[in-house]
Amino acid sequence: MLHLLHLVSPALPVGAYAYSQGLEYAVEEGWLNGDDALADWLENIMAQSLAYLDVPVLRRCYSAWQEKDLAAVNHWNHVTRACRETSELLLEDEQLGQALNRLLVSLQVPDSEPALYQATPCFVSQFALAGMHWQIDIDELAQGFVWSWLENQVAAATKIVPLGQTHAQQLLIQLMPAVSATCERAKAVSDDEVGLSLPGLAMASCLHERQYTRLFRS
Repeated sequence: MLHLLHLVSPALPVGAYAYSQGLEYAVEEGWLNGDDALADWLENIMAQSLAYLDVPVLRRCYSAWQEKDLAAVNHWNHVTRACRETSELLLEDEQLGQALNRLLVSLQVPDSEPALYQATPCFVSQFALAGMHWQIDIDELAQGFVWSWLENQVAAATKIVPLGQTHAQQLLIQLMPAVSATCERAKAVSDDEVGLSLPGLAMASCLHERQYTRLFRS
């Protein structure tokens, strides 16, 4: 449990706080007007994106690391990179993955050497490696991964919307059931279903690249 808390801590030096994943553009353009709009946005990304890409790949990479199947890890790393639909989303994944990889190398985690990867390691493959190495249960690891994503998004919204601290905490509590639902949905995703696209999210990320002023890198 302590290793899981370490992995999902905002203090983990990977720089996830610097990214909004298109949320900043969506707020700027008024896409998220209304009391429930932000919650709907976050819940749908979890249900229709994380549940069909990040979490299924996390589970597959975890199993691959257990079996020392580096070919499978590289395959799912390529799939994840190919599903990042904008340069900003790909850059975020690369930078978070490299940052976590450097940390795992410095902590002498086996199989973290960059030379083992055919392309820049994505964040989820490194998260899976850390979870497997520290013997974190895969279901708990998946929930921790989704919770960390949600916490970063709400932290971004606190600055962008802006949300008050109390409202932000209320939003986190409100969306807790969606975290569990996302992880459960991901268990049933087949290989052929991995990579479901959200066009609106891709558009927000793409248009954010040229937003006049912005606080976040993506």
